[in-house]
Amino acid sequence: MKSIAFVAAALLAVADMTSSATTKVVAAEADLASSTNAAKGVEQPATAPKPSAVSTHGCYKSSGELVLNTTLTYNTDAECAQNLCWKKLNLPVGGTSNGDQCWCGEKYPPKSDLVDDKYCNIGCSGYDLFACGGFDGETVYWTIYNSGMSLIVKTSEDTNKSASESGSSSSTTSSPTATSTESSGETIIVTQSAVATNVTPAAKSTNTAGIAAGVVVGVVVLAALVGGAWFYIRRRRNKDIEEEHRRNAAVNAFTGKPPGSSGGMSILDARLDPVMAQRRMSDGSIADNQDYSRRILRVTNA
Repeated sequence: MKSIAFVAAALLAVADMTSSATTKVVAAEADLASSTNAAKGVEQPATAPKPSAVSTHGCYKSSGELVLNTTLTYNTDAECAQNLCWKKLNLPVGGTSNGDQCWCGEKYPPKSDLVDDKYCNIGCSGYDLFACGGFDGETVYWTIYNSGMSLIVKTSEDTNKSASESGSSSSTTSSPTATSTESSGETIIVTQSAVATNVTPAAKSTNTAGIAAGVVVGVVVLAALVGGAWFYIRRRRNKDIEEEHRRNAAVNAFTGKPPGSSGGMSILDARLDPVMAQRRMSDGSIADNQDYSRRILRVTNA
């Protein structure tokens, strides 16, 4: 009896294991069938950029300023945007098209080229459940990504809008031009008229005071230069006069005669005068034409 009970228990255990294995196989087949029947080439919804992570930016009908870099056999959002555009080319924006094309650049395409996600319908060559661009028979579409390199990325200018703005500004000279700047998803428009209006009276008075100060400084510098030149000339003239006085004083000290009324004296060498050369220097000098060999009677006062 015990042996029969043991055999029955063993048979029940084997039956339970068989039914469990059959259930797992059926579940696996169901999962495989569901994955096989899943929609392919589906555009992922646009999400906010995250650091060091690829995020879908949207489906566009143009590539903007992106440039085709290569075609990848196993193209995915991470393979194109992160591994190629960011890590190899140091570019913040990636884009896929035709399933296997990888595009890279620095700016998103213009906002006017953003279309519904349904137009990006071609599966990626590396993972066909996600869309890598699209084609509707006439237009080619691009799936654009943020590679995770930078959270703040600029957007390309709208060519049609820029042309219309330039045409209107050229036809009407008084119309202010506008400059748009994107930061964290917001657009700030600054016009020339607004900038001109923001000039306050305090700023104008500051400019006037600055100009006046510059004029005063210029006048002071010019006066200083003129005064310096005048003092230099005067000192030079005084120095020349003092030098002349010292020279005259030295001459007077050498000759032993006082200076004339003119403050100096004219010294002439008598030997250069032909009249003085024929005259005796004094009345007591000996005449050269007399004979002094005979004795001469001299009369003296006793």
